[in-house]
Parts: sequence; structure tokens; C-alpha cells
Amino acid sequence: MFDRIAGVYDLMNSAMTAGLHHEWRERAVDRAQVGPGSDALDLCTGTGDLAFALRRRIGPDGRVVGSDFSEAMLELARRKSGEESLPVEFGWADALELPYGDESFDAVTVGFGARNLADLDRGLSEMARVLRPGGRLVILEITRPQREPLASFYSLWFDRLVPVIGSLAGDPDAYSYLPNSVRSFPDPQRLAEMIDAAGFAEIRWLLVAGGIIAIHSATKTA
Repeated sequence: MFDRIAGVYDLMNSAMTAGLHHEWRERAVDRAQVGPGSDALDLCTGTGDLAFALRRRIGPDGRVVGSDFSEAMLELARRKSGEESLPVEFGWADALELPYGDESFDAVTVGFGARNLADLDRGLSEMARVLRPGGRLVILEITRPQREPLASFYSLWFDRLVPVIGSLAGDPDAYSYLPNSVRSFPDPQRLAEMIDAAGFAEIRWLLVAGGIIAIHSATKTA
């Protein structure tokens, strides 16, 4: 499915969020607390936008790795990397069995991909494994707002209109999957509890865009 939608992925992200997804990624990078010389891993990187935001913050001396299980997404990410002169190591990886050594990174980020993991607990355990003690985990994800009138607007837009836009883009199944995956994903409180169980501390989350977007951050315990 992700291979099929790779060609329209960036366009659909901008259409669905009015272009705000770039700002949300920058806010996620703020919480990753990376700087010059840091080593960062962006899981479920898609076409690489969050990895590029990390690279701009880290500069030329650190390492940024972007991993995904969709080769079509990774091919687009590599192309964008060359066009924007933002070198990132893009490679295939299963987020439930990462091909990286223990304590390899200062930060691990996941942007709009955690809800796609078949086993979220196992994925969080892998993220903890590859982080250095004191390293930062940041998860940027869609969530369902609870307050009116935004809750009703969200339901109309995300549950009904987004699948229609997806049909026009040529893949109705993928953009019906999107709202369904959000409905089945843990709410912010439950996700924080799962992050805690994976061995993290200093767990915080920020709701933005009226509660449509949640940004969780945490620190790996020593």
C-alpha cells in the first residue's frame, strides 16, 4: 500500500494538513533536542521530511539515518536528499527488528508512522534498545480531538472527506486505511503509559492543531 501511494504522498500530506505538517515536524525536532554532531534515527521515514528537518538541525558533522519498509518511499527520499543537498542515510528496515547496534543514536523520531507498527510495544522496545542512555524519543502522530466543535469538524474532514480525496488521488483503500488506523491507535495517555513501560522517563506530550496532533517526547533511562 505504501509503495502504491508514494508518488502522491507529499501532495496528500500538504492537502490534508494545509501544509502545516512541516511546522509539526519542526516542533518534533525541537523535542528531540539534537544539535551539531548528534546521531539521529528517523523511523518510518516515508519520503524523508522529518529526517531532513533533523539534518538541518544537526549540521554536517552528525549522522542522520532514515529507515522505512517501503522501497518506493525510500527512493523518493533519496531523490529529495540529492535535490535539497541534505545528506541522509536512507535504508530499508523493519521497525520491529532494527538492523542497528545497541545504543547507536542520541535521538529516535517517528513521524506519522507509529500507528502503522504491527506490534507497538515491540517497536518501542527496539527504539529504546538503539538509543543511548539519556537519548530522546519523539513520536509525532495524529490523534482524535475530544472537544467540540473541532471533534465534529475532524470527523467530517478526516473520516469522510479524506477518503474521497484519496479516491481522486487514485487509491481509495489507502486513504480509508488512514482514518481507521488513527481510530485504533492508543490515545495520548495510553501511548505515554506504553512509552513508560518500554523504559523511558520524563514523558511529556503536547497537543497541537486544536488536539488533532500529539507530539510525545521521552528520555531513555540509563
